[in-house]
Amino acid sequence: MTKQELCQKAVEMQKFSYVPYSNFPVGAALECSDGTVFTGCNVENAAYGSTICAERTAIVKAVSEGHRDFVRIAIAGNSEDFCVPCGSCRQVMMEFAPGMEVICLNAAGESRSFALRELLPYGFDHTWL
Repeated sequence: MTKQELCQKAVEMQKFSYVPYSNFPVGAALECSDGTVFTGCNVENAAYGSTICAERTAIVKAVSEGHRDFVRIAIAGNSEDFCVPCGSCRQVMMEFAPGMEVICLNAAGESRSFALRELLPYGFDHTWL
């Protein structure tokens, strides 16, 4: 899958977001090393702590299907700035793919890529154990 195709899947997932509180839909598309792609969207809840981000939705879907070797993730949001993952999502990504590429999109469809370690330079992973 090309980077552009992965990003388009992330953009398309925004329409499935459930965001009655923030009105900020986010979509994600996660690519595994075997080429399988899992998508996700954010799902809010009145008990804000129960809200799940698009990135974690995609990762949990992948893990629940037996995939744990992630290559890259695209994250799309409707903002002027790039939609970067929150701290919780960064840590969940670190659990499975410390070397993963994180592609962040803005509302204009522009992208910026990061290595996960750039976004979470001292992330806690299995090497700490």
